[in-house]
Order: sequence, then C-alpha cells, then structure tokens
Amino acid sequence: MALNRYVTEMGMGVDVHGRNYTSAAKRAVSDAIRHSSLNFFQALDKSPQDMRITLIIGVPNPGAVDAEAVAKELPYGEVNVNVVKGGLEVPNEDGIDALVIANAAVLVCFDE
Repeated sequence: MALNRYVTEMGMGVDVHGRNYTSAAKRAVSDAIRHSSLNFFQALDKSPQDMRITLIIGVPNPGAVDAEAVAKELPYGEVNVNVVKGGLEVPNEDGIDALVIANAAVLVCFDE
C-alpha cells in the first residue's frame, strides 16, 4: 500500500510567558486545524480514524516539547509527532522570561 497525502495545514502558536514549549506547540496545531473541514471521507470510502497524521513541530528547544500531549490535540487518526529545531524565542527586556513561537505542519495521509 502507498501512503498518499491529501491535506497540508500550517499553524503558529505562541506561549507568552513561562517558556512553555508544549503549550506553544499545541496552540500551533490548533491554529493549523481550526479552519479545516474535511469533507472527502465518503468519496474516498474512508473514515476519520483511517487518517495517518504527521505533525512536524518547529521550536528552538525540541526536547522541551511533550510530543504525546501535542498529539492529543487531534481527535482522530493515527498521529505521529516529529519535533525539530525551528520556531522562535523572544526574550523579554531583562532576559528572565521569553515569548516562545512554535510552528506546526499537519500532514494528513491515507493508505491507498
């Protein structure tokens, strides 16, 4: 079987205080899917559970992301999370805190 991509969505999430990379990543995923309505399941003879979803999350510190918590942002399908270096961290004036920006790519595929 071949895995074919049907949807690519992009999102951005921000954690304003506390350097919470997981929170920023979850917000990026939510941003990516918030405006999506997938209406092709019947045409493909598939269900939402048949989706094979890859999340690519970009943050400055990939090790600070709880990938399992981020995967739970998606209610359907088999979800795999790949956290990579990216995003942005903007320190505040005194350098004690920072704003964290995460980017997310949501790739939806089906086995054909």
